[in-house]
Amino acid sequence: MQDIYIAGTGIWYPEDIITNDEIVSSFNSYVDKFNDKNQEMIKAGTLEPLAHSSTEFIEKASGIKTRHVIDKKNILDIEKMMPSVQHEDASKLSIHAIVGIEAARKAMISANVEATDIDAVILGTSHAARNYPSVAIEIQNELGIDGYAYDMLVGCSSTTFAINNAFSDISSGLADTILVINPEISTPFVNYTKRDIHFIFGDGCVATIISKNKTSDNCYKIIDRKLITKFSNNIRSDWSYFVRAAEDEKAFDDLLFYQNGNSVFKEVCPMVAEFISSQLHRKNIQPNEISKFWLHQANSRMINLIVSKVIGSDDFDSSLAPLPIEKFGNLASAGSMFAFNLYNDLKPGEKGLICSFGAGYSVCSIVVQKA
Repeated sequence: MQDIYIAGTGIWYPEDIITNDEIVSSFNSYVDKFNDKNQEMIKAGTLEPLAHSSTEFIEKASGIKTRHVIDKKNILDIEKMMPSVQHEDASKLSIHAIVGIEAARKAMISANVEATDIDAVILGTSHAARNYPSVAIEIQNELGIDGYAYDMLVGCSSTTFAINNAFSDISSGLADTILVINPEISTPFVNYTKRDIHFIFGDGCVATIISKNKTSDNCYKIIDRKLITKFSNNIRSDWSYFVRAAEDEKAFDDLLFYQNGNSVFKEVCPMVAEFISSQLHRKNIQPNEISKFWLHQANSRMINLIVSKVIGSDDFDSSLAPLPIEKFGNLASAGSMFAFNLYNDLKPGEKGLICSFGAGYSVCSIVVQKA
């Protein structure tokens, strides 16, 4: 089979940073205002009071210390508690295209390729900017890339599933080099009034060049791919074009992202650990041969637990499983490749594992070797 490589990557993230202390202060101010406004119903027992958040709670629950966001001011404003954005409009580039192009150009430099070398663009994201036209085609047009382009969505596994699609297209002879772009502008979809959610997400974008050619000095050969999906409602969003026509009543907040965090933790961690272990066993790769685990940046506790189950020990150096989540927050599908971009310092011959897991449930694991 033709060798296929991750030839280069690039990332984008906004300048605004929100610390845990800042987001807790905003949330707690909202809670105090809500409880004061509804004190009669709370006293009567017909409404539960909201509870404060804390920096200690956030760091224990997630490992997150800061997050980069597109609009700090309005997210922290308790009268708004969401970023300010503009409607999608034919007169201007979409926000996904803007950030995708910036990440893509960095990836192209990293991979030492030009637009004329690229045969396709695949955009994968957890949060589609619009239904059509495809943002991938918008980016393709702006970068001057020939060939084809399309969008896809598989929750927090959208990045790795898109890389898998690129691998398959190259393997089949449909393309030689493919640009994969994964914009995750998550903060407009976050309900910042919910204690278990308000601290989770940041905004960012990653781009990856997949190629049958070793175009750079930092290529990683893809040596195995494995995917699985199992249906679950524990991570869900009900926002869609059906909202306009729905006859039944549903609160606006109920249409946004929500999750049953405890169930996700209990169900996904063993599922992913077993999934990775079986993949390595099938390829006759020992866990100690994996020099780096670039995992989905959902939660530091999940990452550490999964790695400990795979290697059979919870005593391992933190560099084995990098945690950019501490600085950037949960970047949805872009998280695993964000980790790869920032910590891909393997020596030739060393192996690493990229794995995402998220809504669906969907899991994709990719084993790579430094060329």
